[in-house]
Amino acid sequence: MIRRLMILLLATLLVAPAAAQNRVPIVLAAASMQEAMTDAADAWARAGHPRPVLAFAASSALARQIEAGAPADLFVSADGEWMDDLQRRHLLAPGSRAVLARGQLVVVTRAGGRSLGGLRGEALARVLAGGPLAMADPGAVPAGRYGQQALTHMGAWGIVQSHVVRAENVRAALALVERGAVPFGIVYATDARASARVRLAGVFPAKSHAPIIYPIARIVRSRNVEGEQFHRFLLSPAGQAILARRGFAAR
Repeated sequence: MIRRLMILLLATLLVAPAAAQNRVPIVLAAASMQEAMTDAADAWARAGHPRPVLAFAASSALARQIEAGAPADLFVSADGEWMDDLQRRHLLAPGSRAVLARGQLVVVTRAGGRSLGGLRGEALARVLAGGPLAMADPGAVPAGRYGQQALTHMGAWGIVQSHVVRAENVRAALALVERGAVPFGIVYATDARASARVRLAGVFPAKSHAPIIYPIARIVRSRNVEGEQFHRFLLSPAGQAILARRGFAAR
């Protein structure tokens, strides 16, 4: 997956005219940001700017690509830990890091499935332990870490963990539920909202896991003026309104 991402970015640069290579921003964003960032890029293009090139994957994979020198101007992570890692390596432009949006963690089932309603703790664990549970890999992916934290807080992780199907990112976990491969999945509320093939089955209490934040920063190697302008646009009231329409909470 990381190799495919690198090929995509390099191919994008090779096919672009030489003059455009210095103008078109390249944005690496967490998989759960796909619809919102696409909307923002479209709005930016309608305003007369070059449309940003967007690449989506797990935050961990994107951070490793940045460490490896992948061409990019902006990074949007699904948590602070991978952004912290890049900051410790001095790969972020000083002063450019900010909170872009906030999210919510939920359980989904295939459309037509039953809601878990207000189930908590052992009751929730019994339902989720009844079959495979899809979630992003807790060992590397923010959505997975949030999910493990929530289940642990509610006393359910010990029961559920043997049934967990670990996906490479949150959208891969969502796809498993959409296909009916698993009865339940842990994703962000915005992922559930983006798919007509799943329904909301339950919502984790906000205090059961660390706050879900999406930090954004400019990559220190970037000298792209359009990249910095798009960065500012995303943080502006207009950019925040686009994210809100996709279900993200204000930063």
